[in-house]
Amino acid sequence: MTKVAIVGSGFIGRAWAISFARAGHEVRLWDHLPEATEGARGYIAGVLGDLAANDLLRGQTPDEVLARIAVVADLGEALDGATHIQENTPEKRDIKRDIFERIDAGAGPDAVIASSTSALLPSTFTDHLDGRHRCLVVHPINPPYLVPAAEVVPAPWTSPETLEKTRAFLISAGHAPLVMTRELDGFIMNRMQGALLEEAFRLVADGYASVEDVDIGIRDGLALRWSFMGPFETIDLNAPGGVRDYVERYQSIYSNIFPQMMRRVDWAGEVMKTVEADRRGKLPREKLVERQVWRDRRLMALAAHKRKSDEEFGE
Repeated sequence: MTKVAIVGSGFIGRAWAISFARAGHEVRLWDHLPEATEGARGYIAGVLGDLAANDLLRGQTPDEVLARIAVVADLGEALDGATHIQENTPEKRDIKRDIFERIDAGAGPDAVIASSTSALLPSTFTDHLDGRHRCLVVHPINPPYLVPAAEVVPAPWTSPETLEKTRAFLISAGHAPLVMTRELDGFIMNRMQGALLEEAFRLVADGYASVEDVDIGIRDGLALRWSFMGPFETIDLNAPGGVRDYVERYQSIYSNIFPQMMRRVDWAGEVMKTVEADRRGKLPREKLVERQVWRDRRLMALAAHKRKSDEEFGE
């Protein structure tokens, strides 16, 4: 049984704890604010019940998974014997530089030290460490116990052995790692998501479509394919001769519209009045948490469906 340390017990830290404990690892959850860990196991227990109802605990009971998660008061206790350490502190460079220094000093020599950061390049907070070769980013899409993709982003000095060890560990825990060859602002997923959001805000700001129309286009259109295959496989299957045939047929469409997409709309500007009014009209602010629970239960149902479909039709 591998020991995993979770540093930071907010929503991301708790979610990683579920994912790793479900995979059979012993998880120790630590936060520098004791109150942050209060209720952590209770929150996790509630999620485990829903996962069990959707048969997403690998045949285990919630109690069996929960028994592998311990909340500890001391960072050293969390790090002791851990072979994978997942850091989840706030998105501030100075905080991460400090906590990585503490982790590097206290962790075993063979432990991988990973950050869940969604925005900071690993080189900006690991350059000063003696063990910087074993440091990298493992960025999830939240919640990682339902969304398997996780970006593995090396700093210039991250060793190939660390990358491979991390990739293998994630796969064994049921994740789908995206292993980058070098660091880049936004990594992979936020760059792709950002490109879509830029166009979504432009379409609404310029009066071509409503917020709901854009959401329909993704929800009831593109996302149906994207839920089980990516953009390259999509175009490979959308032309008789495959990906080259698709490009020969349709590249001119995209080259024509690309210049029109080279202008930013300020998301927080005038368009926000339209976007927020539309969203609050459909979902009052006080219903946000309730809808988030609905979202996660839909994701559970989708995860269960995808697993069953993989077994029936192949991946």
